[in-house]
Amino acid sequence: MTKLIPFFSILYKDMRNYYLKPPNISWGIVFPVAWTLMFFVRSESPVDLQQLLPGVVALSILFGTTSMLAVTITFERRSRSFERLLLAPFSVHYLMLAKTSGAILFGVLNALVPVILACLFSGLELLEIRWGVLVPAVVLISISSTFLGLMIAVSVREVFEAQTFSNFFRFPMVFLCGLFIPVQQLPVLLRPLSYMLPLTYGVDALRTATHGVGMLPVAASFTILIAFCAVLFAISIRNVSRNWVY
Repeated sequence: MTKLIPFFSILYKDMRNYYLKPPNISWGIVFPVAWTLMFFVRSESPVDLQQLLPGVVALSILFGTTSMLAVTITFERRSRSFERLLLAPFSVHYLMLAKTSGAILFGVLNALVPVILACLFSGLELLEIRWGVLVPAVVLISISSTFLGLMIAVSVREVFEAQTFSNFFRFPMVFLCGLFIPVQQLPVLLRPLSYMLPLTYGVDALRTATHGVGMLPVAASFTILIAFCAVLFAISIRNVSRNWVY
């Protein structure tokens, strides 16, 4: 119980102090909602929900989580308040899990936006979704995207640097991870890059949840996502331990 108190204290402080900062509002909330409305508001042409929903959900999670970490970590490092947290009597691993838990939760909540709008505007039936696949896929995408944002945030000093560096990863993912164009339809030379990105496997699991068929078995996609989460978190901890802990 005593370990949970600092964990939730850090989570509450980050949500209160940082989650409504302008970079978070623009990239983490407005941008995903704008993309969602762009695809799901009724138009003259019919909307193929089974094809678009996985990509929009993944996009909402990706931009929401990476924007959160770009603000929370870099703001605290610049103000030197992060150094005070490093003096607390718990490990760096525990501290970084507490710092990332809010972004993971925010990513999960962000994923609900396109699902709800799809049900309201396009007549998607909730029973058509395989929730046993969708929920763990959303959680794993949120964790992997958050840890990607963490790796980026601990590598820079300013918020604008973190946002710029994040875009170096985020925008290629829009085109390479099968969000709106299936990986099988990409040029042969680009496909290896797709398989090197965690979001590819998350989108494939989401397609299985909404469409019924994916490129890989769900268990394989989840296993690869978990491996990506472990690697990204380990790289982040290594950078913090080498560059931030003196």
